[in-house]
Amino acid sequence: MYLDFHTHAFHPKIAAKAVEHLNSHYGVTCQCTGIMDDLIRRVKKAGLDKMVVLCAATSAEQVIPANNFALSLKAAHPDAIPFGTIHPDFDDWENQLARLKARGIKGLKLHPDFQGFRLDEKRLLPIIEAAQDDFVMLFHIGDKLAPKDNPSCPYKLAALLDNFPKARFVAAHFGGYHQWQHALEVLIGRNVYIDTSSSLDFIDDMTLSAIMKKHPHEKILFGSDYPLYSPEREVMKLKKRLKLSLPKLEMFLSNGAELLGLE
Repeated sequence: MYLDFHTHAFHPKIAAKAVEHLNSHYGVTCQCTGIMDDLIRRVKKAGLDKMVVLCAATSAEQVIPANNFALSLKAAHPDAIPFGTIHPDFDDWENQLARLKARGIKGLKLHPDFQGFRLDEKRLLPIIEAAQDDFVMLFHIGDKLAPKDNPSCPYKLAALLDNFPKARFVAAHFGGYHQWQHALEVLIGRNVYIDTSSSLDFIDDMTLSAIMKKHPHEKILFGSDYPLYSPEREVMKLKKRLKLSLPKLEMFLSNGAELLGLE
């Protein structure tokens, strides 16, 4: 089973606004609309079977609506694997985790940069401890800020790995968007999954080669970061940049299904 492990979709009422926010923050022009029907069409065109759909509550008040939307996607779209979200300002997180588990949600997305907290805050520790047995946790990592100023960075996730060695963490963007040298120092080669999203246009060949040599290939997940990028184009780009054989490409496309225990 082939997965796009890093996509986003939005309610049609807010999709245009969400896409414009992505354009503004990252200085890019999103290639896609951010609407679920468009995502499904593009994933199928890329030859993929399913997609992980991520959302992150930007405030405590948005946790329940965001998770309601994730659950609605799960009910309406059999090929969607929505991840839930949590926020450290949300007091009732234990019941929210129980709700997501009971409804078959397999993962959580945390995006400290957009959610307004730092990944090294101690109040995150009990949440991660409670979630680690039941959920894959995908973290946005990195930005153009220096790591010490960045709410998320490879060093902060490495510290969480030290605290939770059995947790199933995914470090998005090859371990750290625009922070790949730092990721090579403290994340790459460890017991952490990385995805390929929003990196191939920016990472240089030497750094990319170093990551590929050091990190276990069974822990590399294909991700397009739809709607920023088209899944079909990102599959082709990944194959070209890494000079992948078909079996190796198929491995990266199917690693996510194995991580999530899908048949």
